[in-house]
Amino acid sequence: METAAEVSILSVIGLFMAIIFLIAVGVVFLNLQFQKNLFKQQLAKEELKNKHQLDLLQSSIAVQEGERKRIAENLHDELGAILSISRMRLVQFEKTAQQLEEEQQQTLTDIRSYIETSIASMRRISHELIPPQLEQFGLIATLESVTQQLSNTNNIACTFSSNLDATQLNWPAQIGIYRVLMELINNTIKHAQATEININITTKKDQLVCHYTDNGVGLPKELAATGLGFKNIEGRIKALEGKWTILDETDLTGFNAKIQIPYANQTLE
Repeated sequence: METAAEVSILSVIGLFMAIIFLIAVGVVFLNLQFQKNLFKQQLAKEELKNKHQLDLLQSSIAVQEGERKRIAENLHDELGAILSISRMRLVQFEKTAQQLEEEQQQTLTDIRSYIETSIASMRRISHELIPPQLEQFGLIATLESVTQQLSNTNNIACTFSSNLDATQLNWPAQIGIYRVLMELINNTIKHAQATEININITTKKDQLVCHYTDNGVGLPKELAATGLGFKNIEGRIKALEGKWTILDETDLTGFNAKIQIPYANQTLE
């Protein structure tokens, strides 16, 4: 009887331990499942947050470009027209004002010179806001023209090469890449003391890759960390869902940057 009773107690204890073990396994499983679901929710929340931030950044840049275009058009169509008419009227008056004293005629000439300078400045600002070449001829032709002008007007030999079919790029991508490269060129001219610039744009699989190099003194760390221009570059590349890297290689001199942008995301539908 005692043996049977001991066996019965052991059976109960064994069953009880098995139940506890199953409960423990269930708790662990549920906890793991909870953590997994929580992690998924956090990822989804973070992805939604990043998507929202990207949408805000893209919208902000789109608004900026729209405002640039509006100001450029107003400058060209309104202020440009007023200055041109003023110059024309002044030239006509100069032709009929032969009886004026020499000093007065010089004053008229000076005024005309000021107006012509204002017209030239207005056109330059308007073109910087929205480059007409970019709208008319596209990214590649515009960069070819810019680099050629740079080589002709500065002591910098600037070369540009590309296998990109820019006609397939949407407008945000074209204006974004243009703004980034112009910012890099301006930094080279202002800070690098360089004599050479090389720009290459290629497509590799699903990536648009741009290499920008100069043979200047390199990039000061404080400029990369706090420079407003570089923050603008980062913002525009991020808006195109891309990334950029400033290369630091021992066999390279000057400034070397690599920009990568998902090509499929930036093509025309």
